Amino acid sequence: MPTPDLCTEEEVHRLVHGFYAQVRQDPELGPVFDAHIRDWDPHLARMVDFWSSALRGTARFRGTPMPKHVALPDLNEGLFQRWLALFGSTTAALGNPAMKARADLLAHRIADSLWYGWRISRGMDVAEGLA
Repeated sequence: MPTPDLCTEEEVHRLVHGFYAQVRQDPELGPVFDAHIRDWDPHLARMVDFWSSALRGTARFRGTPMPKHVALPDLNEGLFQRWLALFGSTTAALGNPAMKARADLLAHRIADSLWYGWRISRGMDVAEGLA
């Protein structure tokens, strides 16, 4: 369950901004994100709200991420795996093991859900989740 004592808002901010800095520099993920995000400041603010809600229970995020992700062309399992690897390295660098454990678990659930939804939207086999 999200709880305010799991992490601080500053840690959430560092998580989001550190993670997306890596994503933007990544040769695999950078082009995917850059093709769809025109203004990074609002996106980062929205992601801070999302992770603050998920980790601290602030309930600031309102939205439905699935439709935007389902609309993306040419996704593949490797992109989701890369996303998870960068996320895990970012949470490890924060030095808060409890936050890392919770955030990484949520990130895996989110990646599985988005990958599942993307495949369903294209009539693909969904028998297995991310490896």
